[in-house]
Amino acid sequence: SMVSSFRVSELQVLLGFAGRNKSGRKHDLLMRALHLLKSGCSPAVQIKIQELYRRRYPRTIEGLSDLSAIKPAIFNLDSSCSVEPDLAVAGIHPLPSTSVTPQSPSSSVSSVLLQDNKPHFEMQQLSSPIPPVHPDVQLKSLPFYDVLDVLIKPTSLVQSSIQRFQEKFFIFALTPQQVREICISRDFLPGGRRDYTVQVQLRLCLAETSCPQEDNYPNSLCIKVNGKLFPLPGYAPPPKNGIEQKRPGRPLNITSLVRLSSAVPNQISISWASEIGKNYSMSVYLVRQLTSAMLLQRLKMKGIRNPDHSRALSKSNL
Repeated sequence: SMVSSFRVSELQVLLGFAGRNKSGRKHDLLMRALHLLKSGCSPAVQIKIQELYRRRYPRTIEGLSDLSAIKPAIFNLDSSCSVEPDLAVAGIHPLPSTSVTPQSPSSSVSSVLLQDNKPHFEMQQLSSPIPPVHPDVQLKSLPFYDVLDVLIKPTSLVQSSIQRFQEKFFIFALTPQQVREICISRDFLPGGRRDYTVQVQLRLCLAETSCPQEDNYPNSLCIKVNGKLFPLPGYAPPPKNGIEQKRPGRPLNITSLVRLSSAVPNQISISWASEIGKNYSMSVYLVRQLTSAMLLQRLKMKGIRNPDHSRALSKSNL
């Protein structure tokens, strides 16, 4: 539990102290550190873990003298509650969700109550800091769409349990004006298929705020709109070296499954497999798809460059 909350610098210090390789990405360092625990570590390493944890969370481990003191410190456990192996290594057992005491909004982790023969104390549970509900995520603008409205602003897909597979539900409602815009944009394609140039567009990306994000899907993604499964784009060509296949990220047009009514809200269900060190964000927009004629007209409105300038540019590139 303590090790899982460490940053890269702390993982490197711990692995170096234990005489293990301390190079690589955070995920590799964390896996190495957890393997070190599972294979049985010396009391000196356990003390080092406490020391590093105490520096990171100075107020949460006061009065705790030994990791072994945690093991008998569980009470009111639901017998049906399964425990993740990584949690069990450190002797931390999560309580059922009803027993978790929420912290203040600014707090980044939940609490787990522990009981021993000594008075009760609190200790921070594993898990990385909880991302904000609405992160300051910006998505890359798409050249073939104009955004008309934001139906659900970027919202974190937060892990709500220790299970690998997570599921979250989102609700949005359309205004009468938005319903009207979608309906009048309807177009019939060959084969009797129906399409709209004004669309409800779902986008997923990494919850990263350092720069505008491209569309990016979490692993084992499954999307349902109003209870109906939304077909996702196919996988990219099989990668080399046995790397897991990943779907190419792209915006998703969910208009065909949306209730075109201002009286009834729409529900989106997103399920995915959580990944260590990766958080994702979802958002929903009302967009207008641009035709090739519109795009050509916009290009012409930007003006025409002198031919000599284009020739000189081509020569400099060559």
